[in-house]
Amino acid sequence: MKQNNRIKTIARIAILGAIAYVLMLVEFPLPIAPSFYKFDFSEVPVLIGAFAMGPLQAIAIEALKIVLNLLFNGTITMGVGEFANFLIGIALSVPAGIVYQRNKSKKGAVLGMLWGSLCMAAAGVVLNYFVLIPAFVAIAHYPLDAILAMGAAIYPVITNTFMLVLLCVLPFNLIKAIAVSCITYFLYKRISPLLH
Repeated sequence: MKQNNRIKTIARIAILGAIAYVLMLVEFPLPIAPSFYKFDFSEVPVLIGAFAMGPLQAIAIEALKIVLNLLFNGTITMGVGEFANFLIGIALSVPAGIVYQRNKSKKGAVLGMLWGSLCMAAAGVVLNYFVLIPAFVAIAHYPLDAILAMGAAIYPVITNTFMLVLLCVLPFNLIKAIAVSCITYFLYKRISPLLH
């Protein structure tokens, strides 16, 4: 019985990871952030997996999505963009999954997505400022001045990394978290019988 459940869980992770990978291919920039910040809906299957199976399985789905993307598409950011996508994705799905596992109700789902959205926004600010933008500059040899200029083309007040993160990254991640949460809210109950 345990072996059967383990196989079913692995199969669900694989299916949701593959769907997340396909959704990751449909990406587009938002006019509120530099064009290298791409918006996609690949966190929807990850968040569904967090609700259906738990936060650890959500991490596995997120990791599988990133691995598939690296295998089939490679990287133009020396892995920094994929690492960012992974960290920001789990910042949404893990807190949401933890809250929902404790209170499996509509209220628990909404509260989980609210916490997840706040964590995603906060993680986006902290990680971009301290880790991701510096790593992109150091590893991909992309000039910081060019990144700031892309932000300044949208908001002329952007003159440093903090302003870029505050005016571009924070709203970008909030919009993504809200959009993913809304779609998950309307989809989850319809497809959850397939995942249990």
